[in-house]
Amino acid sequence: MIALAVPVVLSELGWMAQGVVDTIMVGKLGPAAIGAVALGNAVYYTPSLFGIGLLLGLDTLVSQAYGRRDHDDCHRWLAQGVYLSCILTLPLMALAALAAFYLTHFGINPAVAVPAKSYLLLLNLATLPLLLYGGTRRYLQGVGQVRVITVTYILANLLNWAGNWVLIYGKLGFPALGVNGSAISTCIARVFMAAALLGFAWRYERKRGHPLFRHWAGPSAERLRSLVRLGAPAAGQILLEVGAWNLSTFSAGYLAPVDLATHSIALNYASITYMVPLGVSAAAAVGVGHAVGSNDPGRARRAGWLALALGSAFMLLAAIVFLVAPVPLIRLYTSDPRVLAVGPGLLWIAAAFQMFDGIQTVTTGALRGLGETRAPMVANFIGYWILGLPLGLTLCFVLHRGIFGLWLGLTLALVIIALILLRRWQIDSSRFQAAG
Repeated sequence: MIALAVPVVLSELGWMAQGVVDTIMVGKLGPAAIGAVALGNAVYYTPSLFGIGLLLGLDTLVSQAYGRRDHDDCHRWLAQGVYLSCILTLPLMALAALAAFYLTHFGINPAVAVPAKSYLLLLNLATLPLLLYGGTRRYLQGVGQVRVITVTYILANLLNWAGNWVLIYGKLGFPALGVNGSAISTCIARVFMAAALLGFAWRYERKRGHPLFRHWAGPSAERLRSLVRLGAPAAGQILLEVGAWNLSTFSAGYLAPVDLATHSIALNYASITYMVPLGVSAAAAVGVGHAVGSNDPGRARRAGWLALALGSAFMLLAAIVFLVAPVPLIRLYTSDPRVLAVGPGLLWIAAAFQMFDGIQTVTTGALRGLGETRAPMVANFIGYWILGLPLGLTLCFVLHRGIFGLWLGLTLALVIIALILLRRWQIDSSRFQAAG
């Protein structure tokens, strides 16, 4: 489980690092450039994450086929993932382009909106490589080849850093393109990521005697429906979760600037710790899927509970750090006394929900290994949108508890989601074991 999880965790951190690299590299251009990159990324990832979510069904289908030792079926599912990526590309690009053209009509400062629009339109060109990377990554995880994903992300981040340096500031004889140079660099890095993983998948399967492209499957409407049937709830769950936290950030914008700044810092730390159970979640999906494919219910249950133990153990350690060292963590971002006064309280609330965040994230992956993707979507809808967000907004703006009230509502949401999914995992895994 650790061998599966660690490379995937590093890959999730590498995903975060791409946006961080872009932000850091445009930093010398001033606050407007930083804001443009942040805004462009935020708008772009809403539709693209939905597309990537639709491909999450490959976790289930490939890992279960691999557990059955049906390598040809693994190849057929990868082919359908490639076709689905091609089908999704144009509508997702159209949505992002539409959003880009309306950026200047929402009252956003033109100094930010204008470069954000051009950044977003250029970033949009790499949508197909991003989806192909996402599908191929799920395939490689399903067959247990995860280290190459980490290596690819490391190389892609280095390539992105070098491309930013050359294209933003006009080095090595290239023109200085500013924010647009950062977008072009990211596009190049994503083309590299897709090509690298597809190339490795081809090489890996050829060495094993299962050539990837010898019997490349054509499009299958039935298989595409199966993939979407599993992926659509997973994509919905991602949108519900990301949307809830984005709404909390938008709501914090109506409070004092110190509250928004503190919210952003605390959320950044919570996002970093979240990457670990997210990686363990992917490992859980693969481990459970392999066991399901080989019709070993006992191993499936053990894989899921072991993943839960690993994810929870890490989040317990993260909670302890948040509890005992909030001020030093805040100081890494700012020495503003107002932020330092509010920040520890938010990190203490974050400490309270770490375990629940880990449980709900890992359980989502374990359930996906069983082929269950609807329960996490329903749990997120109930937890965030029926209970947590209404409570948080009421505490924040009606009862005047400010940013702390908002975070208390989000904490309740995570507790509810974790309890629902943990119970669902217990029931479904026991039922699978009894049936076996």
